[in-house]
Amino acid sequence: MWHHLLLALALMFVLEGVLPFLAPDTFRRMLLEAAGHNNRSLRLLGLVSMGAGVGLLYLVN
Repeated sequence: MWHHLLLALALMFVLEGVLPFLAPDTFRRMLLEAAGHNNRSLRLLGLVSMGAGVGLLYLVN
């Protein structure tokens, strides 16, 4: 189990690093835009993202 969890974490780091590596200016603009949103909209985005991840895990398994 720990092996799979660490593999998933490593894959998440790889995927998170693609945009800053390929398009750092776009990534910077995206972060600045996200900083302008209120907490409620950021939490909603996080909830939707987690839900999509759980749904994808359910479909894969």
